[in-house]
This record gives sequence, structure tokens and C-alpha cells, in this order.
Amino acid sequence: MKILAINPGSTSTKIAVYEYGTPVDEERSNDMASSELYSEFSLIKSIPHSPEDLMRFEKVSHQYDWRKALIHKELESAGYKLDFDAVVGRGSLAKPVEGGVYIVSQKMVDDAKNAEHQHACDLGCILAYDIASEIPGCLSLTADPGVVDELCDYARISGSPHCERICIWHALNQRATARKYAKAIGKRYEDLNLIVCHLGGGISVAAHEHGRAIDANNALDGEGPFSPERAGSLPAVSLINLCFSGKYTQDQLLKRIAGHAGLQAHLGTTNVIEIERRIKEGDKKAELILNAMIYHVAKAIASEGAVLYGNVDAILITGGMARSNYVVERIIKRVEYMAPVRVFPGENEMEALVYNAGAVLRGEIEPKQY
Repeated sequence: MKILAINPGSTSTKIAVYEYGTPVDEERSNDMASSELYSEFSLIKSIPHSPEDLMRFEKVSHQYDWRKALIHKELESAGYKLDFDAVVGRGSLAKPVEGGVYIVSQKMVDDAKNAEHQHACDLGCILAYDIASEIPGCLSLTADPGVVDELCDYARISGSPHCERICIWHALNQRATARKYAKAIGKRYEDLNLIVCHLGGGISVAAHEHGRAIDANNALDGEGPFSPERAGSLPAVSLINLCFSGKYTQDQLLKRIAGHAGLQAHLGTTNVIEIERRIKEGDKKAELILNAMIYHVAKAIASEGAVLYGNVDAILITGGMARSNYVVERIIKRVEYMAPVRVFPGENEMEALVYNAGAVLRGEIEPKQY
């Protein structure tokens, strides 16, 4: 089988080609770093987008033709023809869905183009749909978008009937990581209770009960621990007072929730390596802020233990920031009393997309209709 994976991000478009008969997520890969897993691909490419490139477009949706042309150019220069069995794209934030692999339909494409939460990932399923349509017999797929919603009823209710809780989280990587861990110990994901924490520009923590994420935070819009780029949960009265202070526009305040928030707002950088260097040089503020983020992450993980009645088989830590020993070791010290902790560094989104597409092509997963 031959699969093209497409992952549009805020500052890049990643593509990968996989054309072997064995799945990416084979047993020998369970303990390998993300960069080593890339050796399973015949092509892995991150196409960078400069701020100047992106500023030309008023909306994310306007970037579509430009990004599609870049993908075609990259495939052509690498000598690939459009003869894929499946094209799989990162899912959009259009509307809540159950977890799983979906056949991309025109309805999904239309919803992605008009998604309330505009993000580059909204282009993933659109690109997969259009490129697959150029290839006879090719499937267009997406898997576990960030708006996968399997919350239990309690999780939806907040203290105000005007503010129902929703989740926007790293569903693709979290679920792929959970399945990888289950396979490594010879069990099924659906038979385990897991807490999975994705440490990236945003941080999401979810309770996975027998194959369903029954509780997860809104890691995009301001809930949970603060992160390198996001404010997380804020004191409500202070936030309301800030909104009516007259000092900021709505757009400026939104950027102080996601973008110019978290580590960026406190320390002027999202680079944890840089912050660790400052700490080694005696910067007490950097130490305080990074340790505070770690504290709130651990607290969020512990709270999901209550969701699972303390019946936790393992805690899994993943995402790009999971490569930081400083961060991971301090989280583990606070939560390892609950369950064994395992670390899976990296975002692993390309592997997850290809794994899900391959499972459909092999008949192991029945794709869902949107």
C-alpha cells in the first residue's frame, strides 16, 4: 500500500509518504524516538512557512491553493506520482465527533471551510479530499480530529448554564500513544484506563476509560494548565475585569489566551531549552515560572485520577516537550504515586495518520461516515 499523509500546521505543512507492507506501529518501534520512526517513511518533509508568507492571507482558508501547490511541488521534486491508495489529512476543528477514522466527504469539507475555530489543521481533510479525487480508487481519510468529543455528561457541565464545557485536545497523538502503549504490554487500548498528557505549545490532559476519552480539557481556548503558548484556566473575575478595563481590544485579549500567553507572556519565549539554560545560569524567575507550569500539569493529571475513581493502569506523557528531562522528571515525581508513568516523546502525528490509514486499507478498522 502507498499512503500520503498531510498535516497542516500554524507555521509549516508536513507531508509523509509510506509505501511498505508493514505497519508503522510495529512492536519493534514502541521504544523508538519519533525521529527514528521516520525511517519507516520513504519521504518525510516539513515545508516551512514564514510569517511574511502567511501574512498575505486574511484567513487560514485562503491559504488552501498555496499550500496545495507546495505539496504537489514537493512530491514532484521527490519523484512521486499521484498513485496513492489513500490520502489522509489531519482533522479539522469543525464540529465534535466520536473518535475514529473517517472517510472525508463533501459535507466534512464544507464544515471545515466554515469552522468556528479557525486553525491550519482545518485544511488537512480538504487537501486529502481534493488530492485523492485526482487519483482513481484512492481513499480520502482523516482520523481523531482535535474536536473528538466522548465526554461523560458530568464533564460537560460547568458552574454556569451559559458556559458548557467542550474539549479541544490532541486526540490524534493521545489515542495513538495509548494504542502504542497497550500494544507494548500485550493488551488492548479498549481494556485499559489511562491518563494521557500531551505537552506541546498547548497542553491537553485526558482520562481514557476503556477506549473512550471521557474527560479532556479545552487546550485551545483557555482551560487546564498553562503552557508555552496558552494561558490555561484563569481567575474568572480577574479576566472579566480585564475585559472591561478598556486597555485591550477583543483581539488583543484573545491573543492573551492563546498565542501571547503562558511561558511566552511570562518569559518572552516558548523555548523550554532556552528557559532551562536560563535556570542553570541562576534566573530565579525562569525557574519559578517553569516549575509553576509543571505544578499545574501534575495537578491536572491527578484530577483525572478522580475521574477514573483511582483505577489507573498507567500515565502516559507525550508531545514535543516530553523530550525535556527537566519537565518530565518533575511531573513524574508528583504523579507516580497513582500509576506507572511512561514517556513517548514527540508529536507522532504523521505516524498516527499513516497507522490509521493503513489499518483501514488492511481491513482492521471500518472507517466511519461523517
